[in-house]
Amino acid sequence: MAGPGRPAGLRRLDPVSEHPDPFDESDAFDEIVDAETDRDPDLAVIEAGSRTLRAQAGTPQSDAVPARPADPEVDKALREVEADLATRWGETKLEPSVSRISALMDVLGEPQRAYPSIHITGTNGKTSTARMIEALLGAFDLRTGRYTSPHVQSITERISLDGAPIEAERFIETYRDIKPYVEMVDAGQDYRLSFFEVLTGMAYAAFADAPVDVAVVEVGMGGSWDATNVIDGSVAVVTPIDLDHTDRLGATHAEIAGEKAGIIKQGATVILAQQPVDAAQVMLKKAVEADATVAREGMEFGVVSREIAVGGQLLTLRGLGGEYDQIFLPLYGAHQAHNAAVALAAVEAFFGVGAEQARALDMDTIRKAFASVSSPGRLEVVRRSPTVVLDAAHNPAGARATAAGITESFGFSRLIGVVGTSDDKDVRGLLEAFEPIFAEIVVTQNSTPRAMGADELAAIAVEVFGDERVVVEPRLDDALEAAITLAEEESEFAGAGVLVTGSVITVGEARLLLGRG
Repeated sequence: MAGPGRPAGLRRLDPVSEHPDPFDESDAFDEIVDAETDRDPDLAVIEAGSRTLRAQAGTPQSDAVPARPADPEVDKALREVEADLATRWGETKLEPSVSRISALMDVLGEPQRAYPSIHITGTNGKTSTARMIEALLGAFDLRTGRYTSPHVQSITERISLDGAPIEAERFIETYRDIKPYVEMVDAGQDYRLSFFEVLTGMAYAAFADAPVDVAVVEVGMGGSWDATNVIDGSVAVVTPIDLDHTDRLGATHAEIAGEKAGIIKQGATVILAQQPVDAAQVMLKKAVEADATVAREGMEFGVVSREIAVGGQLLTLRGLGGEYDQIFLPLYGAHQAHNAAVALAAVEAFFGVGAEQARALDMDTIRKAFASVSSPGRLEVVRRSPTVVLDAAHNPAGARATAAGITESFGFSRLIGVVGTSDDKDVRGLLEAFEPIFAEIVVTQNSTPRAMGADELAAIAVEVFGDERVVVEPRLDDALEAAITLAEEESEFAGAGVLVTGSVITVGEARLLLGRG
């Protein structure tokens, strides 16, 4: 397991073994030097992004490193909010209950009741589906609020208004507004409100203050006891369920579905993506108990056809009210087409299509909305020559969808993987899903405490790929440079590419390193 030669103009940094934190503050980081000769300008971008990450490394982070506000005073205030939030339980430490968030909603005056909501659960595809729903609702002139997690680069991404992340100033103001009430609730509970619970309270308060016409809310984990589950979503969306977070949600599809079915409220409409049979049975049983209407992908709605197109795909979708053709979706992969079908059905259900009215929604508006969709970090191209693609797949099911999508849409002659994962995931399953499409894999780690160490990840990778196909670069900037070098080093691999994957956090940091911050 060895790294390739360094590009001209770069020299190796101090060994990471001397700096356990891969973004530890040290002078060694700034010792990258420019050569007198020509050099790849995109590798220079990685160097600049590396410096940015290092500069931010001293700030307590709950997730991926945020893109900082330009105004120094706003940046300072946002750092203070992030530092305050970082003192609370992180998103991986849970006490399954909605009692604390319910208490917060009570003292805030139940802001989540001020607008109708579409609630989204599932294992994979939640954020992309939420972004599509948001785009569709916005195209029909509704003011939207979207709450998703985790973020790719900036914590402000989690709370969006009208399709854009909430401004840093407004994020800070919202936190300051609710902080006294948060502290009041903390004092009366066995445990303080968690990081995710406080952010959820902020989102609901910001949506009421805006005000929004409709909120699109993605669960953090599960459903029944998730902090978001104090809303009464008139539409409950369930994206594909697979095995993930099995230590908290259950070891089978049925057990996980039982937790996620908790978002189905009395009289709601349930939009059910294609599911394993046992998961679907659990969902249907819950819907009957709640007197909810169910629309199933493959039955009441679905993907009629799809064709690969430049920059995405061309779809024909069957909705609850009819067929929608010539829809351009600027995202790659069959899974995104299915997400689009689910999103369309959810918006139709919100507008009463299939219940109060039989006619389809306006075709031109639907086409315009889907054409505007983006989903950062989901088969996202961030560089050409060689092509670098980012994808946040972090479990085997997501990895299989990503592998299929990249094979179908890109046709690389040789693909180099850059993989950094969290230590609580099915890493072997993820690597096995990628093994058929990676010529070589560069294993690395992101900057958070949850990251699996590069050496531990490498040991698993060698078992899956064999020693000759594994390169170890503990620092992400080095890993990106190594992968790009491998993709460029032999002229016969003119169609070589790089896929960065394994974690939303890894993808967010790579995005910043590659100049997309």
